[in-house]
Amino acid sequence: MDLEEVTLDELIKGYRLLGKEGMYECLFCGERFDSDEIFQIEDRFFNAERTVSLHLGDSHGSVFEALLQLDKKHTGLSEVQSELLKLFYNGLTDKEIVNRTNANSVSTIRQHRFKLKEKEKQAKVFMAIMHTLAKEQAYEQVRKEDKIVDAKYMITEKEQEKVLATYFTNGLDGAIETFPSKEKRKVIILKHALNRFSPGALYTEKEVNEILKTVYTDYVMLRRYLIELGYMDRNKDGSTYWLKETK
Repeated sequence: MDLEEVTLDELIKGYRLLGKEGMYECLFCGERFDSDEIFQIEDRFFNAERTVSLHLGDSHGSVFEALLQLDKKHTGLSEVQSELLKLFYNGLTDKEIVNRTNANSVSTIRQHRFKLKEKEKQAKVFMAIMHTLAKEQAYEQVRKEDKIVDAKYMITEKEQEKVLATYFTNGLDGAIETFPSKEKRKVIILKHALNRFSPGALYTEKEVNEILKTVYTDYVMLRRYLIELGYMDRNKDGSTYWLKETK
């Protein structure tokens, strides 16, 4: 099993769906189950996902046991830690574990429990670090390949140009016929609409509506989005509007 190709959720389940092949694959032995088939087990019938789940229990005991049987280079666990985790999994008390192992006392077992909990906390932090690193590297790669015009939504200059050309078919000063459902595209349209307002100017609600009508027929929706996303602000009674940020 190549851990680099497996997600955390897939590891927890013990299987993954191979999209191109349409197969559910056991991570520990590689057995596959076609998602288009129905499988009979004794006198009952199951779909592929349920079948691979049952297979894990029948062939590997459980996902927990199968994971513990992975090489130390994958688990990072010592033999003692692996043994203790099995006993914890089986619900033995600390006193019972002392009788089943070479541990000197209950306090020794409790210390092992504490160390394993600390290891869990460290793993969470490490996962967060690696996730953040990967995200930053992806951002840097995009930045090198194309200019970023909106870091929050990771919108590139090329992406912005493409969306504007797609929706403003009658020119960038014209109106759009449909409003996008995807968040990035919404942001691109809305930030372009801001160009029709002047920084520092104050507008009545009617004036805002008239300007937004030149962008899209549902000007009320546009006005709401501009407020919700923090591009425009207004006073408490809604009589005056202004830009919070220009681009």
